[in-house]
Amino acid sequence: MTGFEATLLGVVQGVFMFVPVSSTSHLVLVQHLLIGGGSTLPPPESPGMILFDLVVHVGTMVSVAIVFRRSLARLIRGAWNDLRGVGRRDRLSLRLIGLGAVSVLATGAVGFPAREAFSSAFAHPAVVAAALAVTGALLFASDRLRRGRRGLAQLTIWIAIAIGVAQGLALLPGFSRSGLTIVAALLMGVRRRWAGEYSFFLAIPTILGATALQGLDVLRSGEPVGIGLAPMAIGFVTAAAVGAFALWAVMRVLLAAKFRWFAYYVWALAAAVLLGGPVFDAFLA
Repeated sequence: MTGFEATLLGVVQGVFMFVPVSSTSHLVLVQHLLIGGGSTLPPPESPGMILFDLVVHVGTMVSVAIVFRRSLARLIRGAWNDLRGVGRRDRLSLRLIGLGAVSVLATGAVGFPAREAFSSAFAHPAVVAAALAVTGALLFASDRLRRGRRGLAQLTIWIAIAIGVAQGLALLPGFSRSGLTIVAALLMGVRRRWAGEYSFFLAIPTILGATALQGLDVLRSGEPVGIGLAPMAIGFVTAAAVGAFALWAVMRVLLAAKFRWFAYYVWALAAAVLLGGPVFDAFLA
């Protein structure tokens, strides 16, 4: 892997991890296009590329910590104070962490049993196109939802479960993790700001958990990685830097109720996947 390829893939991951248009689909697509153009990149399903994908995903986790550093610091301080008995009476910070854990468990309950079936969808362009079309419809409809009234203190275990289930369904190629989780929160009456922050905070334990599981699979395979530390580092830093900007921009669009901008792009991509051409071939590969 060259430095240019590592940078390009880091940019793709950084942008599409937070823009609600399915990051996994775009990352695999660009890898296929590079290989089709004569690159010597390992195939996307190889241990080396899987490990690289994990590294850039962790890079975007850093983006969340950068953009929401103040909120994250308040959450950590609040949880510490709650544990010492000097925080809010309702122990909001600890409660939010507990709700996040519930969401992660709900994601695992949906995603873990179906992960192989979801992964096989890459071989079925019609399924991917349908998922993209649904994602676009949800993004478009989200702009028309009434302003939610639920703040952080009004989040319930059922809302946490609903968001976790949405995140589990997003393992299906074509569905966007951020798109589905944010729309699920909005449908449950959560205010836009908190819907976005909860969704992106939820990405931290989700990425860590998925990275640990897939990392173990790579190690157990015993196959050579084939990608050096330098491209890994370039991809990580690029994904973190670009992801921070993309996350900031997506939050601005969310607060302005302009998610329909992304819906048009997703629908165009769905048509490209369904009708053929390079995108169709990439998803078939």
